[in-house]
Amino acid sequence: ELVLVTIRLLVAMVLGAIIGFERESTGKAAGLRTHMLVAMGSALFVLIPLELGISVAEVATVIEGVAAGIGFIGAGAILKLSEEREVKGLTTAAGIWMTAAVGVAAGLGSMGIAIIGVVLAWIVLATIGQIQYLTDLKIEAKVKNEKEILEAKQKLNGGAAKQNDENADSDE
Repeated sequence: ELVLVTIRLLVAMVLGAIIGFERESTGKAAGLRTHMLVAMGSALFVLIPLELGISVAEVATVIEGVAAGIGFIGAGAILKLSEEREVKGLTTAAGIWMTAAVGVAAGLGSMGIAIIGVVLAWIVLATIGQIQYLTDLKIEAKVKNEKEILEAKQKLNGGAAKQNDENADSDE
């Protein structure tokens, strides 16, 4: 029994580390250790009642508690910047929530589900994150280019208006 518990906790830790590594490598506040602890904690919350002989139906109540409780940690990761009217940390909060779900799956012994969850989370965070980053760069470049064109037109129009004023002065 102790070997099985240890294996499940180690799997949860490693899978949490995979998600956490991606977050840490992109400089996010919740990184490697946070995700490892969330995954292991979630697995432990499921393992304890299973080890005590509580029915699987009652473990569902524990899972509900984990999901609700992890929401508070996620809420702490979300920051609203009032001046910029921008909300930051939603992806971090969702990643923490996903990591908890992976930990629950590992704790229940559903390793395949946990691994698939991590692979899909990695795709969303790393791959789609890169696509989104590149798209944002293109948009920023386009906006910058449009501003430069507008400024150049204004300079030309300002220069033309100044030239017209000088021509009007010389006609007098």
